[in-house]
Amino acid sequence: MKYALFDEKAKLQTCLIEGVHKIPTSAVKIDQDLFIRLTQETDGIWRRVGEQIVKEAFPEAAADYAKSVAAERYERENSVVSVEGLCVSTSRESAALIYGAALSAILDPDYRCNFKSLDGFVEIDALKILAIAKAVRAHVQACFDRELELLKFIEAGTYLEDMLKKGWPYFKSQTSSSLTY
Repeated sequence: MKYALFDEKAKLQTCLIEGVHKIPTSAVKIDQDLFIRLTQETDGIWRRVGEQIVKEAFPEAAADYAKSVAAERYERENSVVSVEGLCVSTSRESAALIYGAALSAILDPDYRCNFKSLDGFVEIDALKILAIAKAVRAHVQACFDRELELLKFIEAGTYLEDMLKKGWPYFKSQTSSSLTY
């Protein structure tokens, strides 16, 4: 004999086999075909509704808009900016190197270095290093500012999915030559 055990909300808890399991008095006797369905069909939630055992569809997961917005911000943040004719990566790794060079430029106004832009190496002075750092930081901050705007729309319940791709700062993907505004 086969049995199904349901919780206090009538949701299937487990299936039991007489002689293998201890059968509680609240267990419902089921036939072999239903036993197989209950144990094999995992594409829904099994419930007891009155005297019937029915499978309900899983509830649709709510969209995690904040997570989508953060992912979009990260992609936009990892972009390219042009500073005085140099194409510069705004990735976190590149930005960290640029900010380190900017600190050296602040400490020593005569500081110069060989800088590798996306176009190749170029020797730059302290003023150019600071201009690059300022442009990268402005781009990254604009991305975070846009994320915050979208999060406020989400919080207010006025967010629309088509807002996700709009309103970001200039964007040039580092993996393609396409430009997006």
